Amino acid sequence: MTGTGAVTERYELVIGLEVHVQLSTRTKLFCRCSTAFGAAPNAHTCPVCLGMPGALPVPNPEAVLLATRAALALGCEVQERSVFARKNYFYPDLPKGYQISQFELPLALRGRVTLASGASVGITRIHMEEDAGKSVHDKVPGKTAIDLNRAGVPLAEIVSEPDLRSGADAVAYLKWLRESLVFAGVSECSMEEGSLRVDANVSARLRGETAFRTRTEIKNLNSFAFAERAIALEFKRHCAMHDRGEPVVQQTMLYDQANDEVRPARSKEESHDYRYFPDPDLPPIDLTAAFIAAVRASMPESPTARRMRYTNTLGVPAPDADALTTDRALAEYFEAVVRAGADGRTAANWTLGEVQARRNEHPGAAVPVPAANLAALIALVAAGTVSNTAGKQVFATMWREGGVPKAIAERDGLIQVGDADALARWVDEVFAAHPDELARLKAGERKLVGVLVGQVMKRSGGKADPKKVNQMISERAGLG
Repeated sequence: MTGTGAVTERYELVIGLEVHVQLSTRTKLFCRCSTAFGAAPNAHTCPVCLGMPGALPVPNPEAVLLATRAALALGCEVQERSVFARKNYFYPDLPKGYQISQFELPLALRGRVTLASGASVGITRIHMEEDAGKSVHDKVPGKTAIDLNRAGVPLAEIVSEPDLRSGADAVAYLKWLRESLVFAGVSECSMEEGSLRVDANVSARLRGETAFRTRTEIKNLNSFAFAERAIALEFKRHCAMHDRGEPVVQQTMLYDQANDEVRPARSKEESHDYRYFPDPDLPPIDLTAAFIAAVRASMPESPTARRMRYTNTLGVPAPDADALTTDRALAEYFEAVVRAGADGRTAANWTLGEVQARRNEHPGAAVPVPAANLAALIALVAAGTVSNTAGKQVFATMWREGGVPKAIAERDGLIQVGDADALARWVDEVFAAHPDELARLKAGERKLVGVLVGQVMKRSGGKADPKKVNQMISERAGLG
């Protein structure tokens, strides 16, 4: 989205994104406090993350490992040496008066991705840092409360080049980041819980210009839709200011979704304002080439590579391949069904249909139906032993109660009937009950075949073989 109207058409949108991703560790970056979401305010704190005098930070090795996985998942160059630095600023939810981050020597540099639109986006750097706390403005009337549970939670900050030219491409880039990091086991990337947060740097310049103009930063965008909308509003504001000859002031902005507006929060600092210097309490992170190679060897297949394999090798349509790779657990279940003998396209249909529908009803729950049992059910349907409708009933029973599909189908009377005499009896009963439809069918109204087949399936309790029923109805109606 690049805005509307003659004003915005004259200008080009320039976007750079800073994405903060919470690393999926059990404890914080420099202490043993829990990172679990949803605890009572200030329950997960200790002298280290509260910045008490004399308390010393100790790096969490798991956070370093996950940050390294993040860098490799995004195609960046992991640096063998990186350094923690103190980023000095004063804010109510920053108890130490500084944030431990990385500056001159970050963990990783130089990545690049090409989006489906053809846009090529560079990743400048990935660095580790601790999160700040949270200011809460709606709990105590007339006051701001501080919750420091998030203070010290480990983050990887992913900084892009200003290569994005539309809100749609910004969202596509963010979705690529999220799926890549989730599949790599780096983060849950839940925007609702704050484990993925986006800051968008936005500017506008006349089309054809090469120099960048003054940018503003929209902080803490917590949904892809809000990110796209906020970028569009800020771009439109920049364009209008340029046309009026007003200078754009570099500042931090907030998107107010309730009023659908972007408004100033504070002036924007530059790096020298933070007075970065190496943290004297923390040694450099020295990673060996062997460690980096071992992490690289342990990386799972990327979502992009999976999509290509699903479409090129397993015959899965591209939209289904896209849907399967939005969720690593879903993709792995699908692959297990295929390994158990199911056709790729059919396995995708069942996984995205029946399996996903029930996962949506039970968020976070594991699929209770073994992949081999779903593959066996798919084989029963393909062989005509049970109808597709009956197969769905069998699957629902397997989800609730367990069991193997053929035994369930036999017990519940769902084995498909192909016996000619039984089918003829049901067809005769339907013809007798629907004489008008039969007459119109014989007169050439072929669409009524499907209607009458449906009535036979209903009368048979879903047990009739629909292909044989279709053929019998057509023959009896004298259709060629």
